[in-house]
Amino acid sequence: MAICGPKLSLCGVIISIWGMIQLVIMGVFYSMHAVALAEDLPIEETDEFETSKDFYSAAEKGFQLNAMNCWIAACLYLFTFLFSSYQFYLNGRTSI
Repeated sequence: MAICGPKLSLCGVIISIWGMIQLVIMGVFYSMHAVALAEDLPIEETDEFETSKDFYSAAEKGFQLNAMNCWIAACLYLFTFLFSSYQFYLNGRTSI
């Protein structure tokens, strides 16, 4: 039973592919500790660290957390891709 139409399911497939590509790349860069992504770390500007080691450990945790969030979101896009692909298949099959 098709829930989505052919155009909506195709749009879902395309957006899911793009989302997975983008989030996987971002997850890789977060796991590599890319300096360009340091502004997005969950470290408050008001946090005061006694030593530089405390700051680096907080940054390490932030990079790991953001990388894990990117991997989880990419998996959610995978489920959206599978659902949209199945809907696209059903719409193509029933239109013949």
